[in-house]
Amino acid sequence: MTFTPKHLDVVKSKGLHIEWANGSTSFLPTHHLRRMSPSADSKAMREELDANPLAILPNSSNGELVIEHVELVGNYAIKIAFSDGHATGIYTWKYLRSLAPDESQEDQDE
Repeated sequence: MTFTPKHLDVVKSKGLHIEWANGSTSFLPTHHLRRMSPSADSKAMREELDANPLAILPNSSNGELVIEHVELVGNYAIKIAFSDGHATGIYTWKYLRSLAPDESQEDQDE
């Protein structure tokens, strides 16, 4: 299976719309993209929360979380800068697809 997007549309305050090469579409909300950042520090935070669900999360910002900037990384990924200052982590096409709801599963549920 190929994980290549045909079109990306960033709505800074809402999220990322992706049209995949196979014709399916996905929407990833800004807060979900930030929470699931593939950066090392975000992965460590998720592991800590899995091990200790009562862990206290640091407050990253008081304002609304928005996407500040998106940068293409080669022909395989994007890098997203968020309004809370987080700008590390490379979102590969395969990783973005894994974050998106499984359309085939949704079709089976109806």
